[in-house]
Amino acid sequence: MNEHLEQLKEIRSMMERSSKFLSLSGLSGISAGICALAGAWYAHQKIHIDGLYLLFDPNVRNEIVPLLLIDAIVVLISALISGVFFTVRKTNKQGLSAWNSTSKRLLGTMMIPLLAGGIFCLGMLYHGFFWLCFPATLIFYGIALVNASKYTVHDTFYLGISEIILGIISLFLAKWNLIFWAIGFGVLHIIYGAVVYFRYEKK
Repeated sequence: MNEHLEQLKEIRSMMERSSKFLSLSGLSGISAGICALAGAWYAHQKIHIDGLYLLFDPNVRNEIVPLLLIDAIVVLISALISGVFFTVRKTNKQGLSAWNSTSKRLLGTMMIPLLAGGIFCLGMLYHGFFWLCFPATLIFYGIALVNASKYTVHDTFYLGISEIILGIISLFLAKWNLIFWAIGFGVLHIIYGAVVYFRYEKK
């Protein structure tokens, strides 16, 4: 009887591995969160001076925006590099490949809302509404995570919903949108990464 139960558990485990990408490391989320918090701290130094929110000041906004774009690119590249490193390291330990049919489907479901969000933000920049990029990135990223949750751990779904909610709130509290951005991409990523690590990896 116990032997049959073990076989059923093994079959279930194999089916889950074939349909879900379970090799995403929790350390990837933690490292991405740390990168986001560092980037948010830098951005805060540039757009808040003596209580003034400089993105609303057209006289200095054009000087600040290029610096913030560079900051965002550095954060994105750093998060991607650390994420790939920890995920590949985990898959190597498991004797698996990080690039397989499931990870391709995962990436595909994320790319549509991420590309749409990126183009939307470029439009906001073109029209001078830079501060709307903060809530927009949260919302579109949240939608991407909700889509991707079908192919990875279910905790990703709750992270995505949380990002969307933060983005919507941020739309109506423009002077605080950098704080919401830091919470969404920084704090929530660290919490998510820690949950994934201790729930699925630290066994």
